[in-house]
Amino acid sequence: MTPDEYIEAVLDLVERIPPGRAMTYGAIADALADRSGRNSARRVGTIMALHGSSVPWYRVCGANGKLPQGHENEARRRLQAEGVTFRGERVPPEVML
Repeated sequence: MTPDEYIEAVLDLVERIPPGRAMTYGAIADALADRSGRNSARRVGTIMALHGSSVPWYRVCGANGKLPQGHENEARRRLQAEGVTFRGERVPPEVML
């Protein structure tokens, strides 16, 4: 898989996260690892930062359930509109795919 194909695969996977659910950067990397030969949560984060505005970026969070840095309020608002109930500042584990 070329770097551009990997970007497209990440964005496609994020696009398929159902409303009211979330995935971590690491879970996305893991889901694509066999097919892509890559497995880097940081790379997924970079892809989301550079190319993620066209997909539901707010459904992707850190391994600890923290929302994307600098976009916490907007992500929280959007997830709550989809029915997610937060535990403090974190996305609860039962929401994760």
